[in-house]
Amino acid sequence: MGETVVISGVGPGLGAALARRFAVEGCQIALLARSGDYLDALVDELDAAPGTVLAVPVDVTDPAAVTAAFATVREAFGPVSVLVNNASDSARKGVRDISIAEFEHAWRVAAVGSLLCTKAVLPDMLDAGRGTIIFTGATSSVRGREGAVGFSAAKFAVRGMAESMARELGPEGIHVAHVVIDGPIRDPTVTDAAVEGDPYQYLDPESIANSYWHLVEQEPDSWTLELDVQAHVETF
Repeated sequence: MGETVVISGVGPGLGAALARRFAVEGCQIALLARSGDYLDALVDELDAAPGTVLAVPVDVTDPAAVTAAFATVREAFGPVSVLVNNASDSARKGVRDISIAEFEHAWRVAAVGSLLCTKAVLPDMLDAGRGTIIFTGATSSVRGREGAVGFSAAKFAVRGMAESMARELGPEGIHVAHVVIDGPIRDPTVTDAAVEGDPYQYLDPESIANSYWHLVEQEPDSWTLELDVQAHVETF
């Protein structure tokens, strides 16, 4: 039997790619997101994969809902060994336009949601003396983006949390890694015309998912704190 994995913020881009990758490895996977309809469709898609997939609709900013969601996961699969904190949500607005509510929402989804999910899995991982926690970062987690003050602040917070947790939990056998997605991800909403009209190569979510799986596979003496996944410009 493979790892028991929880992925938060599952949508049709990176979240779905991660689900497909872990399913191929025979993992037991719980998919967390607010949209239950999309989760059900993804579970149906992965029905033939070696892994077992469970949809768990949840608002990751709600402590009681997160506690209930992880109780559901444990009832189905047992202790959790891998957590991917992938959830984020923010209005793309600058400081003059963003409301306090919008700013706080960005922080609550990315930072508070990740904290709640991490605290939910820690008893399992500490009891086992092993585990992997991966945070999905962005370019905005290392340099702020103009016109996205809420998203940038939230992603800076996530990076700080990941680095702090890595140092705290590493000695306990828990691998914590922060992945900087340094470029746009191609998902079903991105058209061929958009790709051709942009000088940057869109990152392939399936390739990124491979990198996440490699982080799970790493031996304790070679664990990664931060991984930078970049797009690039073609030169001629």
